Amino acid sequence: AAWMSMFIYVVMALWSGIGLVFNTRLSAMMAQALAPTGAMFTFIALWTGAFWGKPMWGAWWVWDARLTSELILLFLYIGFIALQGAIDDNRRADRAGAILALVGVVNIPIIYYSVKWWNTLHQGASVSITKGSSMGEVMLITMLIMTFGFWAYSIAVALARVRSIILERDRESTWVSQLPEMRTR
Repeated sequence: AAWMSMFIYVVMALWSGIGLVFNTRLSAMMAQALAPTGAMFTFIALWTGAFWGKPMWGAWWVWDARLTSELILLFLYIGFIALQGAIDDNRRADRAGAILALVGVVNIPIIYYSVKWWNTLHQGASVSITKGSSMGEVMLITMLIMTFGFWAYSIAVALARVRSIILERDRESTWVSQLPEMRTR
């Protein structure tokens, strides 16, 4: 879940940057569609980490560098979602969200490298491209299958959500009223 929370934020920032630079509506909508899923994965990472941390560290929460920076990531997701919802003009909301996403992306390397930069309770990476894996083969295969499932889920949900955002933003357009599912209303 922590991998996905970081990966989705980087993709969200990438879409935000494309939307900001090229002024494309679809890019901003993709960023908006990714934010709730990223927030969910971040919350799951923090929540399951607390359940794991209690027996291992003796506390539900410790102000560890990785935990704190992951919590900041959750606040960035929530802030992005709230900012998008608070501004009525879609173009202004997209620009403000893009700026927040691009500024917030500096938190991703902090999360990733926090165990190397500071003395933390967290262990280093269990899986590395350069050093291989310190996990057993069965656990590694299971984790990779789960990661693929998370990616598939994230893509499916983001595409469904961006479709909803497009229909909501263009609900007054002729092409939306001509859709078969809109004619029944």
